[in-house]
Amino acid sequence: MIRNVIPGDASSIARIYNEYVLHSVATFETEEITVSQMRDRIAQISPRYPYLVYETDDRKIAGYAYAHTWRERAAYRYTWETTVYVAPQFTRQGIGTQLLAALVEECRRRKCYALVACITGGNTASCDLHRKAGFRQVSQFEKVGVKFSLRLDVTDWELVLRP
Repeated sequence: MIRNVIPGDASSIARIYNEYVLHSVATFETEEITVSQMRDRIAQISPRYPYLVYETDDRKIAGYAYAHTWRERAAYRYTWETTVYVAPQFTRQGIGTQLLAALVEECRRRKCYALVACITGGNTASCDLHRKAGFRQVSQFEKVGVKFSLRLDVTDWELVLRP
Protein backbone atom coordinates (compact mmCIF):
# COMPACT_ATOMS: atom_id res chain seq x y z
CA MET A 1 0.00 0.00 0.00
CA ILE A 2 1.25 3.48 -0.86
CA ARG A 3 0.53 6.19 1.67
CA ASN A 4 1.84 9.55 2.83
CA VAL A 5 4.86 9.53 5.11
CA ILE A 6 4.46 10.06 8.85
CA PRO A 7 7.21 11.01 11.34
CA GLY A 8 7.19 7.46 12.72
CA ASP A 9 8.52 6.20 9.36
CA ALA A 10 11.88 7.95 9.90
CA SER A 11 13.63 4.90 11.36
CA SER A 12 12.65 2.59 8.49
CA ILE A 13 13.46 5.22 5.88
CA ALA A 14 16.85 5.92 7.46
CA ARG A 15 17.61 2.20 7.47
CA ILE A 16 16.78 1.90 3.76
CA TYR A 17 18.70 5.03 2.85
CA ASN A 18 21.78 4.10 4.89
CA GLU A 19 22.08 0.82 2.98
CA TYR A 20 22.57 2.93 -0.15
CA VAL A 21 24.87 5.40 1.62
CA LEU A 22 27.16 2.61 2.81
CA HIS A 23 27.03 0.17 -0.11
CA SER A 24 26.07 2.04 -3.26
CA VAL A 25 26.81 5.02 -5.45
CA ALA A 26 23.09 5.75 -5.88
CA THR A 27 23.54 8.57 -3.36
CA PHE A 28 26.61 10.74 -3.05
CA GLU A 29 26.28 10.99 0.72
CA THR A 30 29.12 9.12 2.37
CA GLU A 31 28.12 9.11 6.05
CA GLU A 32 25.14 7.33 7.57
CA ILE A 33 22.37 9.59 8.75
CA THR A 34 20.62 9.26 12.07
CA VAL A 35 16.92 8.69 12.62
CA SER A 36 16.72 12.21 14.02
CA GLN A 37 18.31 13.65 10.88
CA MET A 38 15.88 11.69 8.71
CA ARG A 39 12.96 12.86 10.83
CA ASP A 40 14.14 16.45 10.29
CA ARG A 41 14.40 15.89 6.54
CA ILE A 42 10.90 14.46 6.41
CA ALA A 43 9.60 17.42 8.44
CA GLN A 44 11.25 19.88 6.04
CA ILE A 45 10.07 18.20 2.84
CA SER A 46 6.65 16.64 3.49
CA PRO A 47 4.62 19.77 4.30
CA ARG A 48 5.47 21.28 0.92
CA TYR A 49 6.05 18.34 -1.42
CA PRO A 50 4.65 14.82 -1.85
CA TYR A 51 6.45 12.21 0.26
CA LEU A 52 5.18 8.64 -0.11
CA VAL A 53 6.03 5.29 1.42
CA TYR A 54 5.25 1.77 0.29
CA GLU A 55 4.06 -0.28 3.24
CA THR A 56 3.79 -4.06 2.96
CA ASP A 57 0.85 -6.07 4.29
CA ASP A 58 2.88 -6.79 7.44
CA ARG A 59 3.51 -3.03 7.92
CA LYS A 60 7.14 -2.92 6.80
CA ILE A 61 8.33 0.09 4.83
CA ALA A 62 9.64 -1.41 1.58
CA GLY A 63 10.47 1.88 -0.13
CA TYR A 64 9.80 5.56 -0.35
CA ALA A 65 9.65 8.38 -2.88
CA TYR A 66 9.41 12.11 -2.62
CA ALA A 67 9.73 15.32 -4.57
CA HIS A 68 11.72 18.31 -3.41
CA THR A 69 13.24 21.57 -4.56
CA TRP A 70 15.34 21.14 -7.69
CA ARG A 71 16.94 24.58 -7.61
CA GLU A 72 16.51 27.40 -5.10
CA ARG A 73 15.71 30.30 -7.45
CA ALA A 74 12.04 31.35 -7.65
CA ALA A 75 11.85 30.73 -11.39
CA TYR A 76 12.37 26.99 -10.72
CA ARG A 77 9.50 26.72 -8.22
CA TYR A 78 7.38 24.53 -10.53
CA THR A 79 10.22 22.11 -11.30
CA TRP A 80 10.90 19.51 -8.64
CA GLU A 81 13.50 16.79 -8.20
CA THR A 82 12.42 13.22 -7.51
CA THR A 83 13.93 10.67 -5.16
CA VAL A 84 13.05 6.97 -5.03
CA TYR A 85 14.62 4.25 -2.86
CA VAL A 86 13.51 0.65 -2.36
CA ALA A 87 14.89 -1.57 0.39
CA PRO A 88 17.34 -4.06 -1.15
CA GLN A 89 15.25 -7.08 -0.13
CA PHE A 90 12.25 -5.63 -2.00
CA THR A 91 13.87 -4.63 -5.30
CA ARG A 92 12.67 -6.05 -8.62
CA GLN A 93 9.11 -6.46 -7.32
CA GLY A 94 7.57 -3.41 -8.98
CA ILE A 95 7.59 -1.29 -5.82
CA GLY A 96 9.79 1.43 -7.32
CA THR A 97 7.53 1.56 -10.38
CA GLN A 98 4.43 1.94 -8.22
CA LEU A 99 6.04 4.58 -6.02
CA LEU A 100 7.30 6.64 -8.94
CA ALA A 101 3.94 6.46 -10.74
CA ALA A 102 2.12 7.61 -7.59
CA LEU A 103 4.67 10.37 -7.06
CA VAL A 104 4.33 11.63 -10.63
CA GLU A 105 0.54 11.73 -10.30
CA GLU A 106 0.70 13.57 -7.00
CA CYS A 107 3.16 16.10 -8.49
CA ARG A 108 0.74 16.64 -11.40
CA ARG A 109 -2.10 17.14 -8.96
CA ARG A 110 -0.05 19.75 -7.10
CA LYS A 111 0.54 21.74 -10.31
CA CYS A 112 4.21 20.87 -10.78
CA TYR A 113 5.33 21.62 -14.36
CA ALA A 114 8.39 19.36 -14.67
CA LEU A 115 10.28 16.70 -12.73
CA VAL A 116 14.02 16.08 -12.75
CA ALA A 117 15.79 12.92 -11.59
CA CYS A 118 19.55 13.02 -11.01
CA ILE A 119 20.91 9.50 -11.52
CA THR A 120 24.45 8.24 -11.07
CA GLY A 121 25.92 7.10 -14.37
CA GLY A 122 25.71 3.35 -14.74
CA ASN A 123 22.69 2.96 -12.45
CA THR A 124 20.75 1.06 -15.09
CA ALA A 125 17.94 0.04 -12.72
CA SER A 126 17.13 3.66 -11.94
CA CYS A 127 17.50 4.70 -15.58
CA ASP A 128 15.12 1.92 -16.63
CA LEU A 129 12.65 2.88 -13.89
CA HIS A 130 12.57 6.51 -14.98
CA ARG A 131 12.46 5.70 -18.68
CA LYS A 132 9.45 3.45 -18.06
CA ALA A 133 7.75 6.35 -16.24
CA GLY A 134 8.24 8.63 -19.23
CA PHE A 135 11.40 10.48 -18.21
CA ARG A 136 14.08 11.10 -20.82
CA GLN A 137 17.77 11.72 -20.30
CA VAL A 138 18.62 15.39 -20.93
CA SER A 139 22.20 15.71 -19.66
CA GLN A 140 25.30 13.89 -18.58
CA PHE A 141 28.00 15.31 -16.33
CA GLU A 142 31.28 13.43 -16.40
CA LYS A 143 33.21 12.53 -13.27
CA VAL A 144 31.51 15.09 -11.03
CA GLY A 145 31.31 12.88 -7.93
CA VAL A 146 33.77 10.72 -6.01
CA LYS A 147 32.68 7.85 -3.80
CA PHE A 148 34.49 4.63 -2.89
CA SER A 149 37.48 6.10 -4.82
CA LEU A 150 35.40 6.03 -8.01
CA ARG A 151 34.95 9.10 -10.19
CA LEU A 152 31.27 9.11 -11.04
CA ASP A 153 29.11 10.58 -13.78
CA VAL A 154 25.65 11.99 -13.17
CA THR A 155 22.79 11.99 -15.66
CA ASP A 156 19.74 14.19 -15.45
CA TRP A 157 16.36 12.87 -16.57
CA GLU A 158 13.32 15.06 -17.14
CA LEU A 159 9.59 14.51 -17.30
CA VAL A 160 7.52 17.47 -18.46
CA LEU A 161 4.12 17.33 -16.78
CA ARG A 162 2.59 20.54 -18.15
CA PRO A 163 3.71 21.72 -21.61
